[in-house]
Amino acid sequence: MVNKSTSAFKTIGELAKELELIDEVTGKPKTHVIRFWEQKFKILKPSIIIKKHRYYSETDVEIFKRVKYLLKDMGMTISGANKLLQNEYSVDYKNMNNISSNNKLIKLKQIIKEIKKIL
Repeated sequence: MVNKSTSAFKTIGELAKELELIDEVTGKPKTHVIRFWEQKFKILKPSIIIKKHRYYSETDVEIFKRVKYLLKDMGMTISGANKLLQNEYSVDYKNMNNISSNNKLIKLKQIIKEIKKIL
């Protein structure tokens, strides 16, 4: 298996494993928790690339780690964690991350077009 660079985008399953959100009975990643958090926290916005699959940048992963820490380790409510995160992360910060993600998406789409031309 090929090891990914730490700066590579992660899939929802890879993110769940990194956050140690694993079902103890089945051993499968709890991806539903990540999707739930995305609904409750506006700051959690993955990049949607290729057939509506979610991909997460390094910045996204760090924010998810912070959310997990606040909810699971500190025992905060979703509302309390949301207020704290809004103070910690400004809108400009998240917009910068989205711009970076959008630039990468455009590059990926260009690569896909080139591959299709070759095939």
